[in-house]
Amino acid sequence: MRAYEIMIIHRPEMAETDVQTQIAEVAKVISENGSVESTDFWGKRRFAYEINHLHEGYYSVMVFSADLELVERLDRALSLSDAVVRHKILRRDAA
Repeated sequence: MRAYEIMIIHRPEMAETDVQTQIAEVAKVISENGSVESTDFWGKRRFAYEINHLHEGYYSVMVFSADLELVERLDRALSLSDAVVRHKILRRDAA
């Protein structure tokens, strides 16, 4: 298993509790086949530039360890989700 970091931006019209519920669901999926090291909810932030006609969104960052197969499934699921504006998964270097 390798270490990864994911940042997810959720839609601004969602309730904060709904966003935290979705973050918990992502953490649950990861923990079934990997391990979640930390989760950081940043709250609603304004974008530096407009994304899909939106000016703000809910940010969250999660550090986890998983296999490549899980990362690919997670990437696909978040790409298809209507609640997610953007997401980015990065592999963390062993520094």
